[in-house]
Amino acid sequence: MKINELVTNDIVDFSAIPPQYFLLGLLSAFENRFQAMADKMMGEISWKQFFAIICIQMCKEAPTINDLSDVLGSSHQNVKQILLKLEAKGFVAFKTDAKDKRKQRIVLTKKCMNFCAKNDDVGKDVMEKMFAGIPEKDINKTIQTIMKIESNMKEE
Repeated sequence: MKINELVTNDIVDFSAIPPQYFLLGLLSAFENRFQAMADKMMGEISWKQFFAIICIQMCKEAPTINDLSDVLGSSHQNVKQILLKLEAKGFVAFKTDAKDKRKQRIVLTKKCMNFCAKNDDVGKDVMEKMFAGIPEKDINKTIQTIMKIESNMKEE
């Protein structure tokens, strides 16, 4: 069931929920729905695995697991499990850092780059559909709001 249908039907009464609580619930429900849709769309890898790949691509240099954990906002153990699955599928490799032999850097393989290139148009189509009719200023305001909420969480 889509969230707008859930909000307007008789299954749940959201009228007594403060908007802050509703927003957090909405974000959680959205993430679950998006992950299920993206997992289905990606096929060969999960959304979490693909998101890790996106984040690796955005890093200025090949990240370590700790670097990637910070970017993903997830624990070292969870990121390591994602990376081990990607390594088993031939999408990433661990390389020893040239300057510090204790560090392992994560690099994307040719297979991964080919997969990303092959699926680029599909991803763009999904993004266009998801954000259709939403002005960029509204998207930017949502980004600012979520970043402020996260900043407030870190102040605790």
